[in-house]
Amino acid sequence: MTHKYTVGQAVDLTRTILRPTAPGEYKIQRLMPASDSDPKNPSYRVKNMVENYERVVRESEMTPRNETESAFT
Repeated sequence: MTHKYTVGQAVDLTRTILRPTAPGEYKIQRLMPASDSDPKNPSYRVKNMVENYERVVRESEMTPRNETESAFT
């Protein structure tokens, strides 16, 4: 299993009805293993600046963010 994103990288999350997200940029906090049910889709812990907690999301639920738009840097 290979992760597409790296710790510290800025990403956007795909919003769904079942998983509303705060708008804006999320920063990768930690790489996590993929679940046994979907071994080709690793998970990540991500954090948004306006939320007080981290989220666990799958790689398929994220898109890379343009680094020039980063609010974390």
